[in-house]
Amino acid sequence: MAHSWRTKEDPAESPSATPFGPGSPMREVPPALAVRYREAGWWTDETLGELLARSLAGAPGATFRVHSRIRPWSGTFAEVERIARRLAAGLRRRGVGPGDIVAFQLPNWMEAAATYWAAALLGTTVVPIAHFYGRKELGYILGAVTPKAFITCERFGHNEFDPQLCAAVPVVGVVGRDFEDLFEPEPMDGVLRTDPDHPACIAFTSGTTRAPKGVVHSHNTLGYEVRQLAGMYPPDRGDQLTSAPVGHFIGMLNALLIPVLDGAPIHLLDLWDPGRVLELMETENICVGGGVSYFVTSLLDHPGYKPSHLTQLRYAGLGGAAVPAAVSTRLERLGITVFRSYGSTEHPSITGSPSTAPAAKRLFTDGNALPGVEVRLSEDGEIISRGPDLCLGYTDPELTARAFDADGWYHTGDIGILDADGYLTITDRLSDIIIRGGENVSALEVEEVLLTLPGVAEGVAVAVPDPRLGERTAAVVRCLPDRPEPDIEALRAHFAQAGLAKQKWPEELHIVADFPRTPSGKIQKFAIRADLTAARDEAVATEH
Repeated sequence: MAHSWRTKEDPAESPSATPFGPGSPMREVPPALAVRYREAGWWTDETLGELLARSLAGAPGATFRVHSRIRPWSGTFAEVERIARRLAAGLRRRGVGPGDIVAFQLPNWMEAAATYWAAALLGTTVVPIAHFYGRKELGYILGAVTPKAFITCERFGHNEFDPQLCAAVPVVGVVGRDFEDLFEPEPMDGVLRTDPDHPACIAFTSGTTRAPKGVVHSHNTLGYEVRQLAGMYPPDRGDQLTSAPVGHFIGMLNALLIPVLDGAPIHLLDLWDPGRVLELMETENICVGGGVSYFVTSLLDHPGYKPSHLTQLRYAGLGGAAVPAAVSTRLERLGITVFRSYGSTEHPSITGSPSTAPAAKRLFTDGNALPGVEVRLSEDGEIISRGPDLCLGYTDPELTARAFDADGWYHTGDIGILDADGYLTITDRLSDIIIRGGENVSALEVEEVLLTLPGVAEGVAVAVPDPRLGERTAAVVRCLPDRPEPDIEALRAHFAQAGLAKQKWPEELHIVADFPRTPSGKIQKFAIRADLTAARDEAVATEH
C-alpha cells in the first residue's frame, strides 16, 4: 500500500516502509461502503493529527491536570502541545515518520498525552500498551508490531524498565531517565500528512477469553468513532475524570482525543482508588461518567461514599461489559441517569441509548444501532455488525479471515435479541455458555440472579469441569464491605426464590477479595476458570 504526504518545510520527504503492504492482514472495505461513508460525511479523510492540531488550536488554554501521587502535573493544552511538538521534532530527526509505528507503555501521565499527540502529528501508527502489562505481554506486542520508537517509564507498580525487551527498537525513551533527551529545542510545525485509510492505531484487546489480539484502526474509522462517542455524552456532564488506562484503546480515546475535540478540561488519574476518586470529586468538582459498571459501583460501595457525591454522579454511561439489571436499577433509584452502549475494540460503538431515551430502553437494553451502523442477527442469534467505525482487521490474517466476511460484516461472537423498536440486548457470548450434561446454561442469566443476592457487590458464573456432567456452574463473588458472606445454602435458597430452573443453579460458591481484570476493568473469566481448574487438579492430586 503506497502512501503520500507533503509538508511545506520538506516537500521531498516520503513515508517509511510499513508492515501493512502486500500480504497485509487488513481486510478490504467494500468500495460501495467506503463511498457511502464518505458521501454521508462519516469519513472526512481528516487524519487524527489534523483533527488534533485543529482542536488544540481552538482551546489552547484548556486545563490539563494529572492527579497522581507519583507524578502530578498541571498546565494547559498549549503547554502539553509544545512538549508533544518538541518530541515530534526529535523523533522526526531520528527518522520516525508516516508509515512507522510508535508504541508507548505509560500510566495516565502528561508524558502519555505528549507521546500520543506527537505520534499523531507525525502521521505514525500508534500502539498503546496498558501500563501494567508485564514482560510476557509487552514482549509479545513489541515482537508483533516491530515499532520504530517505544516510549515507556522507568518504573510503575510492579513493572520496571527492561532494556532487553526493546533492544531491537531503534528509538527508545524512558520517562524518569532520558525521555527529554528526545526533545528538539524548537517544536515541529504543522502536521505530516498520511493516507486517512492508513492504520492509525493498533489496539491490543484486553483478553477476557484468550491471548490479546492486535486490532487495526484507520484514521477514518477512529475519527468517526471519536466524533460519534463525543456526541453521545450529555452536554451537562461536567468535567470528567479519566482513570481508565490511556494504554487501553477506550481510555486513550476518552482521555486524549474526545476532550480535545470538545475543548473540555482533561483530568487524569493513574491508579484506580475509589477513596481517592471520591476525595477528588469533592475537592476538584470532577465528575465520574461511567464505563464498566465496576467503576461506579466501587464508589457507591466504598466507606467514604456520601449522598453528596451524587452531584458528581449525575450520569452513568455503562458499557464495555455486560450490565446486569440489578446494577442499572440500583443506580437509577439513586437518581443517576443510566444509559447503556455496546461495542468492542473491533467495532467500538455498535449500539447505544442517549441519556434522554425512555427508562426501559436505557436500563434494560444496550441501545439501538448508532448512525451509520448496521446490525443483524444470524440464525443462531450471533450479532453481526458493520459501520464507519469498524476496524480494518487484526494483525493476524487468520483472525481477520475468521471474523469478517466479504461484504464487510463483523461476526462479534456475542448473542443478542432485537426488540420491535430495534433495541439490542446482549444475552450471552458464544464462548460463555456452560454446557451441563448436554444442556446449555447461560452464564449471563445466572449472573443476573447472582447479583441480587444480599451482600454481593460483583459476581460471575463460570464453567468448571465435572466428571459426570462434563461441566457445572461455579459462582465467584466479591462481597460488599462489612456484610456477612453468603454460603452455598443461602445461594441455593436465593436461586429457588428467584424461580430459576434448578439445573441452572451454581453448584459451587467461591468468595474473592477482587477479580482479575483487564485494563478497562472487565473481569477476566478465562483467568478465573484457569484458577479454579488448577485448584481442582491440585486437590485431586493431593487425594491420590
